[in-house]
Amino acid sequence: MARKTSKNFFKSARPAKQMLDPEFQFTRRALVAGGTAGALWLGLIGRFYQLQILNGDEYRRFAEENRIRLDLAPPQRGQILDRFGRPLASHRSAGRISIIREQAGDVESVLQSISKLIDLPEERQQRILRDAMRQASFLPTLVARELTYEDFARMKLHAAQLPGVEVEMGLTRSYPRGRDFAHVLGYVAKASQRDLTRLTDGMTASEATQASRLYRHPDMRTGRSGIEYVCDSWLTGRPGQKRVVTNAAGRIIEQLDSADLAPQAGQDVVITIDAELQRAVIERFGEESGAAVVMDVETGAILALVSTPAFDPNDFVNGISQADYDVLRGNDRSPLYHKAFDGMYPPGSTFKMVVATAALEAGVIDPRERVYCSGRYRFGNRTWACWKHGGHGSMDMRNAIKNSCDTYFYEVSQRMGIDKLAETARKFGFGNTWNIGLTGGAHGVVPDDAWKRETRGEPWYEGETLNVGIGQGYLSVTPLQLALMCARIARGGGVITPNLIHSGPQIDPGEDTQQPLEPEFIQRMQDGMFAVTGEWGGTARRSGDLGLGGVFMAGKTGTAQVRHITQAERNRGVISNDNLARHLRDHALFVGYAPHDAPKYAVAVVVEHGGGGSAVAAPVARDILAEAIRRDSRREPTVHQTASTGGTGQGAL
Repeated sequence: MARKTSKNFFKSARPAKQMLDPEFQFTRRALVAGGTAGALWLGLIGRFYQLQILNGDEYRRFAEENRIRLDLAPPQRGQILDRFGRPLASHRSAGRISIIREQAGDVESVLQSISKLIDLPEERQQRILRDAMRQASFLPTLVARELTYEDFARMKLHAAQLPGVEVEMGLTRSYPRGRDFAHVLGYVAKASQRDLTRLTDGMTASEATQASRLYRHPDMRTGRSGIEYVCDSWLTGRPGQKRVVTNAAGRIIEQLDSADLAPQAGQDVVITIDAELQRAVIERFGEESGAAVVMDVETGAILALVSTPAFDPNDFVNGISQADYDVLRGNDRSPLYHKAFDGMYPPGSTFKMVVATAALEAGVIDPRERVYCSGRYRFGNRTWACWKHGGHGSMDMRNAIKNSCDTYFYEVSQRMGIDKLAETARKFGFGNTWNIGLTGGAHGVVPDDAWKRETRGEPWYEGETLNVGIGQGYLSVTPLQLALMCARIARGGGVITPNLIHSGPQIDPGEDTQQPLEPEFIQRMQDGMFAVTGEWGGTARRSGDLGLGGVFMAGKTGTAQVRHITQAERNRGVISNDNLARHLRDHALFVGYAPHDAPKYAVAVVVEHGGGGSAVAAPVARDILAEAIRRDSRREPTVHQTASTGGTGQGAL
């Protein structure tokens, strides 16, 4: 019965005739299709609502990131300024071309296309190709720098057809005073693998990777010598990023505002040198080679630090050619050598104030005691000559300094011995070096018995002390040490620490062997030095007056032999410097300070193979001291800018 009822129900609910009606079939299909379509539209509308309203900001950011790329922006390097704010190391704009391997595809083909637009020799192309293959494909490789205006304009015009190539203006490290400060500033260069190892030492793996990427950037440079090296971390700054809009091929078509991501510029370094005094010193040397150091006797500030001839650090910024470097290395006047800081010379008679002070400290002679000079000094089975063939006659300490009598100093050095002489020399600062913010720095040699046994494996012989007593033999000093000695005498014997960095990173000067010197003894040195320049008969009398209305300097001449003179030559007459090849001529030296009665400046001058100290070095020192006084070079530094202002997103070397 139930089954029957069910059949009747379906019969009554869906008559057979109605089910076969085409109009009914269409209506049913329309309802199904409409319902399905409605559901789809509702789904789409819901999805659109989710994408544009609920998650719109997030997807908008994703879309922007697909067309906006974040490129590394190296920091602008800090400047190096002189004590009065004059730029010594700064920046200048220059056009450059770089290529990114992963965007360029066939790098070799792209380079050949570039070579049709600018001068790009085949050898250079191969070097660029090697550089590009050695680093990550996403990092730019430098193709050309220092573009002329015409080359830059031409490359800009065709850049759109060169995949992976970027043509832009950047900042390059510049040394506006060129050779004047080459040895002081040093130079920057592209980081080598050795540099990267040093720069990333102690970093985590991720930090090292990021740092390596930064230093591989074509715009990034690192200090290689001088202040640029020692103060590198202070000058470098911190990298940032820049937003660039790219097309589908990855080419940059626009640079967006990146102020919030801008790199932090490096900090400036201000040094104690007066750039105009430095230039005057170099001009005074002319074609001569040598070194000069000018020091403030009150503060120890180095006002000039000259080594001449020099190189142009601008040549090293973008890599110097091997041919040009070979020319510098082959120059017999050693332009790459920092003579003022690294150079070691026998001091000759400029060392006699140290010997006299040591004799007074040891109590081996009264300053009024006289020693007779006949022109020869006999010790053991050998005879030592005084520079004055006929002798000086009877000499006390003051006159021995004034006349630079060798015989007197043979006698006092023999009386006290080498160990006492070496002890006093170290009190003056000889045998020591200072960390003044430069690479290098020679200690020189202050010989004694222990030194000779250690280095030569034999004892000290008494006769060798006589050579040291006149500033010869194993003794060697640097021009900086000579300037410090002179400054300490000018100041009365107090300890002075030489310094070069006025504003910048803290520099630990290192261990110092100096000790205070007895003012009474130093007063006698001052008196003798003024006799050299201010009295008739003094070895530098003609150079004493600075031409500033009665201002005189005090000083001491020195002539240092660079060849051995045999007894036979002395018997027949020593060959004059004028008749010798340049490399055999004596070095000319002078140390002095001015004004003699109220000292402000001390100077040490070495003219390599210049001949006599009185004839060559003393006039140079006189003119340097006169210039320092005229310029008032030691006046309080006036620096108007103490930190670099950058952060445009453009990198700097």
